[in-house]
Amino acid sequence: MDGTATDRFDADRFEASRNRLASLAYRMLGTAADAEDVVQDAFLHWQGADRRRIDVPEAWLTKVVTNLCLDRLRSARARRERTAGAWLPEPLLDGDPMLGPADTFEQRESVSLAVLTLMERLSPPERAVYLLREAFSYSHAEIAGILGMTESTSQQHLHRARRRITAARRRGGDVDPVSARRIVEEFLAAASSGRTERLMTLLTDDATAISDGAGLTGKLLRYDTPQGIAAIAQAGFRPALAKRRLGGTPAVHFAPVNGSPALLFALGDQVVGVVAFDIAGGKVATVHGIAARARLARITDAWRQHGHDTTLITRW
Repeated sequence: MDGTATDRFDADRFEASRNRLASLAYRMLGTAADAEDVVQDAFLHWQGADRRRIDVPEAWLTKVVTNLCLDRLRSARARRERTAGAWLPEPLLDGDPMLGPADTFEQRESVSLAVLTLMERLSPPERAVYLLREAFSYSHAEIAGILGMTESTSQQHLHRARRRITAARRRGGDVDPVSARRIVEEFLAAASSGRTERLMTLLTDDATAISDGAGLTGKLLRYDTPQGIAAIAQAGFRPALAKRRLGGTPAVHFAPVNGSPALLFALGDQVVGVVAFDIAGGKVATVHGIAARARLARITDAWRQHGHDTTLITRW
């Protein structure tokens, strides 16, 4: 092949890996914009490399993307942002290619908002090992090569990561989508009608709710009792508050987000809030509320491109 044909062939080889690389970067960093930046940086590395010496492009690109993500996680800016108590992962609509593989329970769990949030408790190497092993099924020998560590060290990182995630994770296993939707719709009906007792019966005794406060508070808001969660859920359905902050009252739709049942609050074609639920034992175990505009750009684009589910509430 001539030079132009070779460059085109090599560009095509990169594009064939783009979605997988983006899904790895998203799991590592938790935001679509950062993941896209890392993949673009990896493409520049690919263009500048002597590609004739790269025997397995997929492995080479995985190593580049993983280490670019580690650099970002270790940066002073990232440490400030992620330790300030105002960080939550960016929600993505199911079907987004950035969510990546979803063939196994481990792959689906690794991209849930609950686990992406819990991974903030891991060191960057632990996070990388956990994802490469659990979500992408790399062997410890392969992970050792990617991260420049021994197989034994990789195994130790995985053991610590699993222990930390499991200790904090209320695993309910895969939940029947029909049952999950029914529970979420019951939660919505109870919250919007002010039925506090009914709302509390839908929550596990150790339920937790986390909100980014619409990006206005500078820190995450956490609620660790059914009473507190019920109160904040009902407070969210105050028309005057919504109109003052958003300029109108959003419609509420059901949509799967990051593999979990969720409510989308939409004002016209703009998603202005996402509330995602973890279901365990037929009840709501965790609620994630995300309304900061910066975290809703990609899900809004997807919302505009795809057909909307039936509106659950248009006026409240």
